[in-house]
Amino acid sequence: MLFSARTHVPAKHLNFFVAFTLLAAGNALALESVPKPEYRQRRIALSEKLQGGAALVFAAEEISPDFMPFRQDADFYYLSGWNEPGAALLVIGPGPATITRLGTPVSAHAYREILFLPARNLVTEKYTGIKMDAATAGVTGATGFDAVLPMTALPEVLTAFIVEDPLRATFLWSQMDLPAAKGAMAFVTAALGASAPLPDKNIRTLTRDLRSVKSPAEIELIRKATDASIAAQRVGIRAIEPGVRERTIAGIEIESMMAEGCERPSYSPIVGSGINSSTLHYNSNENVMKSGDVVVIDAAGEFSMYASDITRTMPINGKFTPRQREIYEIVLGAQRAAAAAFIAGKSKLGGIAQRGPEVTDSLDKVAFDYINTHGKDLRGEPLGKYFLHSLGHSVGIDVHDPMDYTKPLDKGMVFTIEPGIYIPEEKIGVRIEDVFYVDSDGKLVDLVEQLPHDAGDVESAMRR
Repeated sequence: MLFSARTHVPAKHLNFFVAFTLLAAGNALALESVPKPEYRQRRIALSEKLQGGAALVFAAEEISPDFMPFRQDADFYYLSGWNEPGAALLVIGPGPATITRLGTPVSAHAYREILFLPARNLVTEKYTGIKMDAATAGVTGATGFDAVLPMTALPEVLTAFIVEDPLRATFLWSQMDLPAAKGAMAFVTAALGASAPLPDKNIRTLTRDLRSVKSPAEIELIRKATDASIAAQRVGIRAIEPGVRERTIAGIEIESMMAEGCERPSYSPIVGSGINSSTLHYNSNENVMKSGDVVVIDAAGEFSMYASDITRTMPINGKFTPRQREIYEIVLGAQRAAAAAFIAGKSKLGGIAQRGPEVTDSLDKVAFDYINTHGKDLRGEPLGKYFLHSLGHSVGIDVHDPMDYTKPLDKGMVFTIEPGIYIPEEKIGVRIEDVFYVDSDGKLVDLVEQLPHDAGDVESAMRR
């Protein structure tokens, strides 16, 4: 999946999406999870990056569940595993003894972690279900935090830590894209009587490197998301035939992935046939499929907050034309060439800007060079110019999980390899996308291996 987008829900599909919302909301209460100690290990790892400061991380807010259910903020979930809205966590990194600018000694401080929970709203809970607060019996064990306090205690705890040494305010990290974080920073500024706003310290720049390497427990959840998505793709592939609307296939795949245990799609599904197959992120899914065309299906689910991302390209009538097969096999060859070139700790995903002759470590360039040296367009020119996007992206809690793409891929990383060729004048678009991870031996493992890849296997899978 190339990037995320939201789409309007047509009125005739309202009943489906209401059912989807209710089912997903129920699933949200029963997510599988990595072991609770792993969340604590993540918080400790974060604390080591804080330079003696603090990280204040907010949960997502409760939303009106008219169409889509609540989804937790990815960084908050990564650090807490807590899936209720309106909370906040505070991680204080260990710091040495200091002396303030006025010469006042300040004692060293140790690691500290606190989860702050909002007060229960008994009226709202009639609509959204029972929540926990700091007074709920067993809340410390349920959350896995050292301490759980009411949200009303947050201002006092935070300002008490900073007032001990006002320089700590310059090392206060949060999600600077969230209104709650901006409000908290404004409050701290006012509490300190500061004449200028605090410097922006975006916590997402710290969590990016932590989240880019997945634990075995995380990879298992991504595997489950992928297995459910493979099952959904198989159901969708078998339903393809001339006269079927693209949207119908999208609905069939969503139904299947949720029946397999996913709580929601990882992104808005793409079902693009004919000329739509050459539009990279076409997702209105409104046309009727026609014999003689190909269809690109980019659809996958999210299992217990972890995403998958799969794309396949099929002939609508069940048989590739010679030209469609040629383009398909070039794309498949590019994917296989990139996977074969992978070296843990050396290879980078790369991108469009890293396709020059001087680049030697980019998997994107490997795929581009393969495409550019195999096959021609109708004017006899190389096909590289029809590979319009980068080769892949990191996958995790978000379908486009954060990662520093300037660094090599290494053990524990999960990412897609998804070359594509898009030729509008021929009404041919082909993309093949698998999710891979790097195992403990540095070997590249394809989580989508069981879904057909070869053109002949794709055609066989379409036969009902």
